[in-house]
Amino acid sequence: MTQQDKVMIKKLPTGVPGLDEILGGGLPEFSFNIIAGTPGCGKTTLAHQFIFANATPERPALYFTILGEPALKMLRYQQQYTFFDLSRLNGCIRFINLGQILAERGLTGILEEISKEVESATPSIVVVDSFRTAARKVHEDKMEVQAFTQNLGLLLASWEATTFLIGEYSEEEIRDNPVFTVADGLFWLYQRVERNSVVRKLQVMKLRGQTSVPGLHTFRITDAGLQAFSRTLGLTGRKRKVPSEKRLSMGIPELDKMLGGGIPEGDSLLIAGSSGTGKSLLATQFIAAGIRAGEPGIVAVFEERPEEYAERAGSFGLDLQTPLRDGSLEVIYLRPLDLSVDETMQEILDAIKRTNAKRLVIDSLAGFEMALAPGFRTDFRESLYRMIFALTGLGVTILSTVEMEESFTELPFSTYSISFLTDDIIRLRYVEMEGQLRKILMVLKMRGGAHSKDIREYEITSKGIVIGERPTGYEYLITGIPRRVGRDSPQK
Repeated sequence: MTQQDKVMIKKLPTGVPGLDEILGGGLPEFSFNIIAGTPGCGKTTLAHQFIFANATPERPALYFTILGEPALKMLRYQQQYTFFDLSRLNGCIRFINLGQILAERGLTGILEEISKEVESATPSIVVVDSFRTAARKVHEDKMEVQAFTQNLGLLLASWEATTFLIGEYSEEEIRDNPVFTVADGLFWLYQRVERNSVVRKLQVMKLRGQTSVPGLHTFRITDAGLQAFSRTLGLTGRKRKVPSEKRLSMGIPELDKMLGGGIPEGDSLLIAGSSGTGKSLLATQFIAAGIRAGEPGIVAVFEERPEEYAERAGSFGLDLQTPLRDGSLEVIYLRPLDLSVDETMQEILDAIKRTNAKRLVIDSLAGFEMALAPGFRTDFRESLYRMIFALTGLGVTILSTVEMEESFTELPFSTYSISFLTDDIIRLRYVEMEGQLRKILMVLKMRGGAHSKDIREYEITSKGIVIGERPTGYEYLITGIPRRVGRDSPQK
């Protein structure tokens, strides 16, 4: 067979944001697929999104329900999703309940009725939901149920239609049930409760004819239906931009000088310091400087509302209300307590597309971690690495803040051990001098070139952060308890 003789398989959109990317471009047309999972994990909603995305009057969809409840009851709830279009019922999409036939004629009657309806309508999509429950309800022997399952699978696979079998299986059944061998695609949906959070994930366990993204992918059910988030989101299909020679101003002239002219465009910068040292203010001045330079920006906040963030900036003479109104700035307040990093990155990527943003602030990493569901906190460092790599690959300059516990005997760096994720690090800290608690700032790291080695004092004023001179005549400054030069060193 030559390259020209190969059969081209059309890929159909799933109607689920993010899922086409996971599948490798969509679902193969005429494939026979199984959607499996526990009750309430979104199997039926996933199938509905697919049929509403693809069914037409010329290529209709048949949706068979074998549950005891009538189709009208199911549709009453499905109509609440924004993808549901009532005008397409009967013309494009027909729902057929087989509960009565199951009670009167058993599994054999179900198989005959499905065959008759399909031959009459010649649909492009067929869904059977959920025959697994039906098999449990009838008191037939195991061999007959298995034969019914296999025959239904073979029947679905034989039609020139994209077909789905929805069932509530356990993973152990994969080895024993022949229907899994016949299936072209197998999608497993999981959900579990982690403390007070519900975490949902999906896995493409099998998909013939194309390369899907392996592993577990997060998904969420909203009023728009399912939305999937690939675990490789942002890392595939994107070429890293050529490193830029451009430097971005921090909005503080003296700090720009310490950084050798500003932050290299496309870098990831970490601002580390204890509570009250001005991390968020420094981040706000960075965003405001970008707005003034015509560079749109995004701020992802986890510890305050967008309106509070803009009001606080105004108290330092920084106008964020105007760019918020004209669309050159977006302040994203992400849903707390059950997020995943992939969801956060999708929100940010969408905002970048809307605004063409060049600068991003994440304030703060501590708030970010606390907003995650417990299971996602375990992989926080790995997920954060993927997110930063993907976003800087788009040419976005990222400033993240991290809060640290202050020590007056050493210079701790990060409770997250994430310095390897960042190109540049600025450290803010308190020191005790002359009976006063004062603040110092230093640039600890810059991958993009030389930087100042000075330790500088700074103050938080009504105009923002103002950097002063080097504290001279002291040693042990970075311990937080400096001594005047010439005095005895602290005892060990």
